[in-house]
Amino acid sequence: MRETRDIGARIPGWTAPPRPGAASLRGHYAELQPLRAETHAAELFKANIASDAIWDFLPYGPFASASSYHRWVREVSAGDDPFFYAIRNRESGHWEGVASYLRISPEAGSIEVGHINFAPALQRSRAATEAMFLMMQWAFEAGYRRYEWKCDARNLPSRRAAGRLGLSYEGIFRQAAVVKGRNRDTAWFAAIDGEWPALKEAFTAWLSPSNFDAEGRQKERLGDLTRLVRVAEDPALRG
Repeated sequence: MRETRDIGARIPGWTAPPRPGAASLRGHYAELQPLRAETHAAELFKANIASDAIWDFLPYGPFASASSYHRWVREVSAGDDPFFYAIRNRESGHWEGVASYLRISPEAGSIEVGHINFAPALQRSRAATEAMFLMMQWAFEAGYRRYEWKCDARNLPSRRAAGRLGLSYEGIFRQAAVVKGRNRDTAWFAAIDGEWPALKEAFTAWLSPSNFDAEGRQKERLGDLTRLVRVAEDPALRG
């Protein structure tokens, strides 16, 4: 009798998805364009100068001048991994944040979202949430199987955001990096393609205008809508 061994499920018809390209991503509250220094840097720098704390867990920044920030934007936008977007808050009409795809691995069907930097004006807004939804939507609908989120384990707001967006906690990589001369333990989160239909439904319900009252207050919380999709909760955020 021929021996049967479990060596992993086959993926019929698998083809590698495309890499992110030049197309913009547009929703009701947010618009994302590939980051360009001439188009976005001046307004993004102005939006960012209100707080140095937004740079605490990033490997760069804060920037002392508009010219140094412009130079950084020019350098990072020249590459394709990370692939950066500028985020426009359509309610204010201003460019108020950046985010990127990185560790882009079409052959594995894996892609990460990171380098997320929201100016104070963008934080806790519908545009911020929709920007993250639009990036996740593009990745899964392009054919990626795994969507990752990683952050410094000390960055509890980022860990909280990952769970709220429906990504499942996968553990801590201890002493994973040295950032700005300090140790970084890295917390890992991910969603997979089989979870995407339920996550998309949760985002669509939360982003619906009917989910907000006349003062813009949410009626249902996104974290409650995505809770049933998450297969593992972050123990640092319990209680």
